[in-house]
Amino acid sequence: MAESILVVEDSDAIRLPLVYLLQQEGYDVSQAADGPEALLRFGSSEPDLVLLDLMLPGLSGIEVCKAIRQKSEIPIIMLTAKDTESDIIAGLEAGADDYMTKPYSSGELKARIRAVLRRKHGENREQDVITAGNIVIDIDRHVVTVDGEPVTMPLKEFELLSYLSENAGRVLTRGQLIDRVWGESYFGDTKTLDVHIKRVRAKIEPDPNNPSRLVTIRGLGYKLND
Repeated sequence: MAESILVVEDSDAIRLPLVYLLQQEGYDVSQAADGPEALLRFGSSEPDLVLLDLMLPGLSGIEVCKAIRQKSEIPIIMLTAKDTESDIIAGLEAGADDYMTKPYSSGELKARIRAVLRRKHGENREQDVITAGNIVIDIDRHVVTVDGEPVTMPLKEFELLSYLSENAGRVLTRGQLIDRVWGESYFGDTKTLDVHIKRVRAKIEPDPNNPSRLVTIRGLGYKLND
C-alpha cells in the first residue's frame, strides 16, 4: 500500500508540480490550497506525512500545524519562503518536525521525506522499551511516560528523546543528534535541534528553564542524566 502525503500549498505553480513529482515517486498524494481545506483533507485522508506551506489563506500554516498536533503526531515538514530565525522557530514550536526554505531541490525534498517515513515506520529500531530514570519509552506503541504519566510527543521529539535515553549519562554531540534523528543527508542548520531540545525539556523537566535532566554540555552537545 502506497504511503500517503498531504501537500498544502496555495500556489498552483508550486503545488501541482510537487504533487506530480510525489506521485511519480509512488506516493498517494492529496492536496489543499488553503488552511481550512488542509484540515478537511487531513481528517479525510489520514496521511503518513504533511508538507505544509507557512503562508496560507484562511488559516496560516502555523495554525494548521497546531490544529493537526492536537489530534495527531504524524510528521510535518514545513515549507516556507521565509527563512528568518523567528519564522523558522515559530513553525517548529507549533509542532513541525522539520522545515525547508524555498526554493528547494527536488532531490533534497525526496531525501527528507524518505528519511522521515523510514523513521515513522520504525526502521533501525534497536529496543522495544527504553528506561532512563523516571522516563519510560515504549518504541512499538510510540508511548512516553514521565513519572508514570503519558506525555504526547511528535515523531522527531520522540526520536530525539529515545536516542538520548538509549545513551543516558553520555554526552552526545550536536552532530550525532542531527545525524541520528534527521539523517546524515540533513541540509538544515542547528536551530531545528535547539527548538526540539526546548520542546522535549518542557515535557520531561520539573523546571524547563533550569534543566536538570536534559543538560547542555557547553561546546560539546547534550546529555540526559539518568
